[in-house]
Amino acid sequence: MEIKAHAFNVAYNGISPVLKSEVHITAPFELTNPPKETDRKQFIAIWDTGATNSVITQKVVQDCGLSPISMVKVQTASGEALSNVYLVSIWLPNKVIIPQIRVTEGTISGDAEVLIGMDIITRGDFAVTNKDGKTNFSFRVPSIECIDFVKQKPASIQSGDQTLPKVGRNDPCPCGSGKKYKKCHGQ
Repeated sequence: MEIKAHAFNVAYNGISPVLKSEVHITAPFELTNPPKETDRKQFIAIWDTGATNSVITQKVVQDCGLSPISMVKVQTASGEALSNVYLVSIWLPNKVIIPQIRVTEGTISGDAEVLIGMDIITRGDFAVTNKDGKTNFSFRVPSIECIDFVKQKPASIQSGDQTLPKVGRNDPCPCGSGKKYKKCHGQ
């Protein structure tokens, strides 16, 4: 049986410290009875591998007319709090749909209204690269292969010793810190 995977990719023109994508939120639905496209509300989402579960803001709750299904204790930077829990459907880019998922209401810094946590990320394959100083992230559902960078050795890296180009003490550090090598990783 052939597995049909749905995937999307977000490319940035430079190094991005935050991974974002557009998402749509609706009330939960069965895949056999999806809502009309006009019922979906669009939001900006941050992808956070450090978050166990996904989060929506009060704006998402109001815009989508959601009602809480329960409450849960959550750990935040400012301590423990009680938060509403909602059942929603999340439409990721390129027809990647999570039809029914529990999300917690919370505050998200910046312009994002949704935080995608490991409860969604672990449903598929997630990869981030920063080749040539440009961040690129991809996600696909379902997971269809193991991405192992150790086994996928590029031709320019020899097995065993990974010889990197020689860096002079006064050259910029290859880590991208902006410091001279001797004041950064050359110590």
